[in-house]
Amino acid sequence: MKKDARCWILDAGYHSLVIASGVKQTTKMKRNSIILFVCCIAFSNVSAQTGPPKNTTADYSSIGQRMADRVMEIWKDSFSLDGRAAKWSYDMGVILKGFEGLWRNTGDVKYYNYILKQMDVFVKDDGTIRTYKQDEYNIDNVNNGKLILFLYRVTGREKYLKAATLLRDQLKSHPRTKEGGFWHKKVYPYQMWLDGLYMGEPFYAEYADLMHETSAFDDIANQFIWMEKHARDPKTGLLYHAWDESKEQKWANKETGTSPLFWARAMGWYADALVDALDWFPQDHPKRKDLVDILNRLVNAIEKQQDSKTGLWYDILAYSGPGKEKNYLEASASCQYVYAIAKGVRKGYLPAAKIGIAKKAYDGIIMHFIEIENNQTNLKGTVKVSGLGGTPYRDGSFDYYMSEPVIVNDPKGIGAFLLASGEMEMVPTQPIGKGKTVLLDRYFNSEKRKDASGTLVYWHYVWNEYSHPGFAGLGHIFSKYGAKLASLDVAPTAANLNKASVYIIVDPDHVKDNPTPNYVAEKDVKAIADWVKSGGVLVLMANDSANCDLEHFNKLAGAFGISFTNKSINMVKNDAFEQGVVVPNDKQVFKEPYKMYLKEISVLDVKAPARPLVTKDNDVIIATAKLGKGTVFAVGDPWLYNEYLDGRKLPAEYPNFKVAEDLVKWLLMQSKK
Repeated sequence: MKKDARCWILDAGYHSLVIASGVKQTTKMKRNSIILFVCCIAFSNVSAQTGPPKNTTADYSSIGQRMADRVMEIWKDSFSLDGRAAKWSYDMGVILKGFEGLWRNTGDVKYYNYILKQMDVFVKDDGTIRTYKQDEYNIDNVNNGKLILFLYRVTGREKYLKAATLLRDQLKSHPRTKEGGFWHKKVYPYQMWLDGLYMGEPFYAEYADLMHETSAFDDIANQFIWMEKHARDPKTGLLYHAWDESKEQKWANKETGTSPLFWARAMGWYADALVDALDWFPQDHPKRKDLVDILNRLVNAIEKQQDSKTGLWYDILAYSGPGKEKNYLEASASCQYVYAIAKGVRKGYLPAAKIGIAKKAYDGIIMHFIEIENNQTNLKGTVKVSGLGGTPYRDGSFDYYMSEPVIVNDPKGIGAFLLASGEMEMVPTQPIGKGKTVLLDRYFNSEKRKDASGTLVYWHYVWNEYSHPGFAGLGHIFSKYGAKLASLDVAPTAANLNKASVYIIVDPDHVKDNPTPNYVAEKDVKAIADWVKSGGVLVLMANDSANCDLEHFNKLAGAFGISFTNKSINMVKNDAFEQGVVVPNDKQVFKEPYKMYLKEISVLDVKAPARPLVTKDNDVIIATAKLGKGTVFAVGDPWLYNEYLDGRKLPAEYPNFKVAEDLVKWLLMQSKK
């Protein structure tokens, strides 16, 4: 470290300022603790502070992974709480959604394997779910359906679709208010809780997307709209924890039906539900804007309650009554707000300036709630549970909320932290592709098949395909680096290419793939070449000649000095992965001598303006070309589809995920559009 560097340290919950030149600690450190250096910023004239530098967010890229490692230590074999036998619990689903984000962000298959292992404890081969009871009509029990749908999309296994349908059936008969809002539980009649929106609506929206239940989106939107209508306080903009339609509960206001106070985690559930449900909401749905507006109103209200010193939030917001000194900064809600705000900004639902709220809060979370000791990462400061009614009766008073225990490594808190860390790790990478659109062809490659609902849909090398032949993994990497994704289902023209920064064409069809293929024509070549000249980045990904229409594709490639040949190499037999090794010999795109994996490659012939980028045994595998302001990247293999990117098949010694990150960054930086 440089002399006079300021370093922030987390030491088992103590906050210590260390000056590198003298390594002086300002607070007592616990014996045998492991010190985590959160950030080091060079300064002269160093003065003591009590938290991270203002308006900065350090490199926390490993914190989420360390927390996930701790999860896998605590819940190694099955997910059980308080020493009881494992049961179907929404807590598990919160954590596993965090693991899904880690898998997407890193390509490390251990996170996927953990999800699979934990879910398969419950989901049986016939699609039934161990310990789940539909007739309880507990909306909490729907939450884990998000992981079931995730596994169905990735594996295509019928048991997951059956299990998801079982949960969808619960919603079909779930008791509702007169208006149509889901009761929180059958044992809590006429009550809607903010918590329930997180438990039910994101799953409901994803299932509706998968099964093309277009009418369901009105119902989903209305759940959020009704909840806000009944629970929102007009003075603060905050939402009360719950609403009782009957106004019979002791905790219910006899005029409004609302519970007495603003519980922070309840609003966190609601905010997270909004950003997650919007993932699946049709872009043209008339009520989509209503949900975005609700999110903005809620974030504006939450922002006013953020503690100015720590960046965190108290367990009960906007409380100034008796005993207020008992109120405390709470971890899970703070993490939930970070996740909702960071994701809302990344997705364009919230103004970009709102990311400052999340940055300040995340610094506070790391400083106040993360504890590193004996090489273990723990999260402290999460209230174990808070509810209303029941036995013994919970009256919703301030004293009640303060009576609930605050614990270390509560799964709801850890899950919220994993989600928050996954979003915050993407904040520094967003500027690379900000304002850029990556357009994926679905015209020259237009293979279709019937999906789970029997609807004919695009599937091979497309953004929303999570199984092995899809491009969901590559799409996530583009999103991680700030780009927007789009697809082109018609022939390219000057008009429809105009807003694209990167245009990707993969494995054009021949009659074996599609009885009526759309072959590349001269007009297509002109439209694409003109777009490249104006600053576009074109990616051409072919296949070996037996699996791709090279004849017409070469009309386009030839405009840039590239030809995909009938010579195929790296013809890997079974899983003899070493036969697919390619090592890049040019650091222009790939920054390290990766042991890349490509199979069944069409070798390239190149001439000016093209030049070889990667070769193997004198055969050109990857080439680039410059034309006008634009760039062309060509490879004789679809290459970075899920099968060889997500770690489920390819051994870890072949770092195709890191290779893809290098390529994505390079492509986005080449764009002049």
